[in-house]
Amino acid sequence: MAEKVVETGTGKKSSEPAVNGRESWLEQYRFGLRTGERGTVVSVGDGIAWVRGLPGAAMDEILAFDDGSRGMVFHLTKDMLGAILLHQSEALTAGTEVHPGRRSLSIPVGDALLGRVVDPLGSPLDNLPAPECHAYQPLETLSPPITAREFVHEPLYTGVKIIDCMVPIGRGQRQLIIGDRGMGRSSLAIDAVINQRGKHVRCVYVLVGQKRSTVVTTMDLLNRYDAMDYTTVVVGEASALPGLQYLAPFAGCAIAEAWMNQGIDTLVVYDDLSTHARSYRELSLLLRRPPGREAYPGDIFYLHARLLERATCLNAAHGGGSMTALPIVETQQGDIASYISTNLISITDGQLYLDQSLFDEGFRPAIDVTRSVSRIGGKAQHACIQKEAGSMKLGYLQFLELEIFTRFGARLEASMEARIRRGRILRELLKQDRLSPLPATFQMAWLVAFNEGCFDNSTPQDVGAQLERLQSRLEDSELTLDDARERWASAVTTWLERAPEKGR
Repeated sequence: MAEKVVETGTGKKSSEPAVNGRESWLEQYRFGLRTGERGTVVSVGDGIAWVRGLPGAAMDEILAFDDGSRGMVFHLTKDMLGAILLHQSEALTAGTEVHPGRRSLSIPVGDALLGRVVDPLGSPLDNLPAPECHAYQPLETLSPPITAREFVHEPLYTGVKIIDCMVPIGRGQRQLIIGDRGMGRSSLAIDAVINQRGKHVRCVYVLVGQKRSTVVTTMDLLNRYDAMDYTTVVVGEASALPGLQYLAPFAGCAIAEAWMNQGIDTLVVYDDLSTHARSYRELSLLLRRPPGREAYPGDIFYLHARLLERATCLNAAHGGGSMTALPIVETQQGDIASYISTNLISITDGQLYLDQSLFDEGFRPAIDVTRSVSRIGGKAQHACIQKEAGSMKLGYLQFLELEIFTRFGARLEASMEARIRRGRILRELLKQDRLSPLPATFQMAWLVAFNEGCFDNSTPQDVGAQLERLQSRLEDSELTLDDARERWASAVTTWLERAPEKGR
């Protein structure tokens, strides 16, 4: 309920030293009448609190409970409001008084968060002191207007051959990683984060609803490859309140958005938005919202759209920063046409689809080139790599179709057999172990070698050793992507034609 509170006066805090503080307070003291609101908790359960009163409360407003708990207005009805709990004490029960905070939720941002693990409220989870941040960023903000955006024009290298060559990603792009559980979706995202070392890209890795063992494993990998120096990890683990799981992606986005507004390139990984959708569905049904299609609330599309639309590339007038988003979504038995999957496919600029059959055949990473696409990444690809990989995807797709005929024992022309043999070599070249991202110069090296026919007389079993030789020689070379192609062709031909010495 709302009630008026009459005070004999109000005062403002002074910034002067404590000695003169009382005198300053008396000078600024004014009589006045202040009207406040006070509500009462009706019921608490499952991370939700129903509050009666507070007629002036607004959506996403922070609420303060007398027992020390905190909540956020998430649902408004005629008589009560529903709040999701951000912090819940054991003393929170029906009858507890509630006061409006008159502000929306924000998170501390800045360079102090680099190398830290925090929850969606910015509280540390790594047993270290709280980061000393001097700025705050609202979790919910409008996406940049079209006048502030720039075309995606710089590549973001993931270190994965099949992505950087056939399905390239640009800085400011939203590229979906989609596939069944256990297909290596998170491994691709971690590879992309590890590969940003030395490339002046700040990374934010968001873990939504993951088990603590998964969180620990992710942290160990990032620490092992020294990726935490430029990375912030935001965790809304499975044991956390559902409200924190719901807010985790928005918290990670806000942290990256603050850097983007400073002109810094950022990369955000949302692992994963399927769990995020389930958390939102849980909250919505607890708050008695009517379910929509497939028992999901009808506004789940708007929820993910307003999150991913904040990823963009800003023009020079607005700092020139960028935010690249890699959302991850889970499919069930390869059903790419499910509700959440189709929502995210329509929101993003392309997708990397991981296929179960390719995974079972031993093709790693199990990216299905036939159903993977990058709608704008090709414009950001380096001109030399783009030229070398120009028709490679089309040729690879044609090879996959031709290979089907070999299963029936059909005789093929010599030219067709040569194309199939070349396609099988390319398939071996595209294989790559997890947690082994490769530099852009290596992509250029093997592309030139393949187009020059250096692998034509090789067998699929020889490709691995040849790539290792190419990589070792490239480490001692001073070649760059801007060097002439003739120099690249001469170098890689020499490296691969020269047989290794015996006994070495």
